[in-house]
Order: sequence, then structure tokens, then C-alpha cells
Amino acid sequence: MNPARRAAIFSRLRAANPQPRTELEYATTFQLLVAVILSAQATDKSVNLATPRLFADAPTPQAMFALGEAGLADYIRRIGLYPTKAKNVIATCRQLIERHGGEVPHNREDLEALPGVGRKTANVVLNTAFGEPAIAVDTHIFRVANRTRIATGKTPLAVELKLLKSVPEEFKRDAHHWLILHGRYVCKARHPECGHCSIADLCEYKEKSSPPSHQGHQVSPRKT
Repeated sequence: MNPARRAAIFSRLRAANPQPRTELEYATTFQLLVAVILSAQATDKSVNLATPRLFADAPTPQAMFALGEAGLADYIRRIGLYPTKAKNVIATCRQLIERHGGEVPHNREDLEALPGVGRKTANVVLNTAFGEPAIAVDTHIFRVANRTRIATGKTPLAVELKLLKSVPEEFKRDAHHWLILHGRYVCKARHPECGHCSIADLCEYKEKSSPPSHQGHQVSPRKT
């Protein structure tokens, strides 16, 4: 894909949703970190159903650590893989308290050293909490980047590195959210809604489900 077409795609995504945000609900950087850990192989919706009560009762690393694994598990049983996630979150709380004064570190190395935190989770925190131009390539972004040919690659890391290299600087900070929302609500895995896609005429996917009937706008489920 040539740079002009790539820039046009992101211009339209920005026009449809000027201030994209994660759909995970949180009030602090610590709560965002916990929510992202819990969201692995689970939906944001399932996490958002569990975290309001958890964050109300245990809003800080110290309070959450005091719950212990069993206590935390009681809050997150509706989330997939909750026993492992409870273990990782409690271990992460301990590490935040002992090594970082109860604060979430603002660098990749320390983030990825936390239990249950890999590159993708670290990227989400760096981007969403600290405003860095990091791109967390999940299944949605991997699919959209390859399908549209914005950035092709055989692995999430390959796609991430290509996006970081090729996305114009003015769009890089919000590219993560635009692509994930586009994949979640428009460019779906089994049935992409090409007929309602705002970038269908720019997309290089050869098997579009149907030609767009008009120049539409991307669905923007959250702007807050």
C-alpha cells in the first residue's frame, strides 16, 4: 500500500472518531493495567461487568493485594482463565508495591517484568495511560492490517513493527484504537461489513463482501 492511500485511510478513521478510547472501564493507570491483564482471551464486556465492584472495593495495588488470590477470584469468576489471572494480578500488585512504590512504571522493560504482562499489554498501557505511540496488535488489528494491506505480516510483532514504521506520525498515537474498533465493529473476522465501511474504496482486500453503496462512516461506539 502506498503512503498516500494509508494516510487517507487514517484520515477517514479520524474523521469518524476524532478521540478514540479503549472500551475497558477504569479510573487510574493501575486499574487500566489490571483490566488489560484480565482482558486477555476475554471480551472487554466481560471484564467491564466484573471490575466496577472490584475497583470500588480495591482501587489500589495495596488494597487489591490484601484480597489475596482467593479473594480476587471471587470478583472475577465471570472472566475466562480467572484462576491464573488472579494469581498474576496479585503477584503484579506485590511487585508494584515492592519495586515501584505502588505506581505503574512508565517504561516497557519494567512493565513486561510484571506477572501476566507481555508486549501487547505493555503497549496498551504505554499508549492509553501515557500517550505513547505504541500499537498493541491483537487479533482485530492483526486481521485489519493484513486484510486491508495497511501493514502485512505473519506475526503480531511483524505487523506492529510495520505499522510503527509506516503509519504517518500524526495518526500514530491513536492508530491502535482506530484499528481495533474498526476490526471489532466493521471489518469483522467472518463477515466483514464492506458495504458499510468508510474505507472500502481504499482497502486492498480482494474479497470484499459487497461493494459500498455510498461513502459511509465508521461505527464509533465510544468517544468518551
